[in-house]
Amino acid sequence: MFNRTPSYLPGMLAVAAAFSLGACDSQSEAPQQGEAAQSAQPAPQAGVMDESHAGEVLPDFSISLPDGTQKKLAEFTGQPLLINLWATWCGPCKLEMPMLEQLAGEREGSLKVLTVSQDMQGAEVVEPFFEEQTFANLEPWLDSENNLGFAYGGGVLPLTIYYDAQGKEVWRMIGEHDWTSAETAEMLALAEG
Repeated sequence: MFNRTPSYLPGMLAVAAAFSLGACDSQSEAPQQGEAAQSAQPAPQAGVMDESHAGEVLPDFSISLPDGTQKKLAEFTGQPLLINLWATWCGPCKLEMPMLEQLAGEREGSLKVLTVSQDMQGAEVVEPFFEEQTFANLEPWLDSENNLGFAYGGGVLPLTIYYDAQGKEVWRMIGEHDWTSAETAEMLALAEG
């Protein structure tokens, strides 16, 4: 079974636990973290599931693509939505990306997977990463102002939030997770009801 943080516990407990479970502190200096994270490639750790925000509506923010295309998050409602906040300097984030790519391909049409970079350098660092990875199912969405990170309480990456088709939060995964596992299939099946 997957790790759960009871909904009655404050979200900060889950955030504190994530620091020890394979997550990056987005408040630290990104270049220092980037060098250390790129040299170490550990196996995925178990993140912490947090259901304390269940029922909260999708934040009213826009994200953009490197070509300038902007979309409000609400434009992605109508099917379940998985928003992953990540950064190129975050080792656990980069380990998750191929798994999220696979999940997006397997669930195309039934789950929208949005990977939203929190890199303050935006397209300058995200585009080369995407070109190197040759993702077919993910797009390089940007949030260089970190609006989403702040809205979600920021501080830990990766952070992945699952919304139902109406744009209501079901759960969030704080820290690194194996998105290709049987555990993930179970989490998604339970969320879909």
